[in-house]
Amino acid sequence: MSGPVRFAVVGSGWRSQFHIRMAKALPERLQVVAVVTLNAAEAERITSTWGVPAVTSIDEALAARPEFVVAAVSWPAMPGVVRQLVAAGVPVYAETPPAPELEGLRALWDEVGASGLVQVGEQYTLMPGHASRLELVRQGVVGRPNSVEIASTHLYHAVSLVRSFLDVDMDEVTVNARAFRAPLADPLTFDGWVPDPQPQPRTTTIATLDFGDGRLGLYDFVENQWWNPLLARRIVVRGSLGEIVDDTVTRLTDGAVVTSPIVYRRTGVDMNLEGNEVVHTSFDGRVVYRNPWTGTRLSEDDIAVASLLTAVGAWVRDEGPEPYPLAQGCQDHAIGLAIEESVRTGSDVRVAKEVWA
Repeated sequence: MSGPVRFAVVGSGWRSQFHIRMAKALPERLQVVAVVTLNAAEAERITSTWGVPAVTSIDEALAARPEFVVAAVSWPAMPGVVRQLVAAGVPVYAETPPAPELEGLRALWDEVGASGLVQVGEQYTLMPGHASRLELVRQGVVGRPNSVEIASTHLYHAVSLVRSFLDVDMDEVTVNARAFRAPLADPLTFDGWVPDPQPQPRTTTIATLDFGDGRLGLYDFVENQWWNPLLARRIVVRGSLGEIVDDTVTRLTDGAVVTSPIVYRRTGVDMNLEGNEVVHTSFDGRVVYRNPWTGTRLSEDDIAVASLLTAVGAWVRDEGPEPYPLAQGCQDHAIGLAIEESVRTGSDVRVAKEVWA
């Protein structure tokens, strides 16, 4: 890219600050030209905290001539913000999900789908671990992928990972989901560490996603799983020649069963003074993933967000493909909504071809 990508952010909440932080960490690649807030007091706080211009209307933000706009607002507000930006002819990076419910997704697609201006902020496949596993799957290391079990994140994010590993596009899917309650301690929540965490009833949701042709997703999510350090994150990608379990790959090769790890080169360990970060991952002695932001000490989620922001920048400059088009984000959320519906009704829910397909 020639010069940093200029973008604006609509919203000043927790998620919007992820994008502002990336611009502060990577000023040579990303620049926030405006943040849209609710009022003048909030605008002053944002400018004081982050050192970026803050305004109180989208029109003021567009006057700063961003190359694209990040919409990081509440679920109910998202469709209206996206429509307003598309009407102005501005490329949009919409945080997940693009609309709260199925009818809202359909209505949004009818109004803006043909514009080709909307991408969705789905970054999980760009995290170093998932990106490494995806690369091995695409190389055919475990043969044809046929099932994915994931226990780490919720609904549309988990669906995105399942679809990516199975290479599923807009295929119809049958969802069967159930919920279970059991006591669990939550020592860490969104609000921070809990002084005396005691077990409380928490919900576990289990769902199968049957895409047909032997392709299966298994969804396992526990309430507060994002934050709770008592809960491990797990992923299993099973193929016709073996499986990937977290960072261990077992497969059939040359008539023998072979197990190899995905190895992370992490600096800042013991006497290493290079900084604390992931540099690359390797498999059987060859590098399969390189951190594009070495030297920044970004967390793995921040690496993914920064990579998605720059991918959107390349797209708006006609220097790269669409990172995550609106249709894909709609499909993820439609399947996530089907999981919730199946829990409520106790019945299978079929997600057929939708308008964005």
